[in-house]
Amino acid sequence: MVTEEKNGLSMKPEDSNYSFFQHKNCEFFPCHKTERPEDFNCLFCYCPLYTLGSGCGGNFRWLPDGTKDCSACLAPHGRGSYSFVIGKFGQLSDLAKRNR
Repeated sequence: MVTEEKNGLSMKPEDSNYSFFQHKNCEFFPCHKTERPEDFNCLFCYCPLYTLGSGCGGNFRWLPDGTKDCSACLAPHGRGSYSFVIGKFGQLSDLAKRNR
C-alpha cells in the first residue's frame, strides 16, 4: 500500500523523483556548460519556456538576426527547475489561448 507521504501528492516537487531526470548516455549530456553535471536536469530537454520570449525568466540573449540564444541558460536544467517551469504554465496557457 502506498502512503500519502510516499506517493508524491503531499511532497514538494523537488523532493519527488518525477521532477528530476538525467540521460547521461545522451550524446549531448550535459547540453549546456555547467560546473555541476550531477545536478543537470534533462526533464525539460527542449525548454517549454522558449516561446515566452523575454518573459521566460532565463539567461538568454537576442542574436542580431532576432534568434533567441539560450546556450548560457540553466533555468530549466537545475535540481529545482521543475517548480520554476511549472510556475510559468499560466503564461504558456495564455499564449496558447491567443494562438488557437
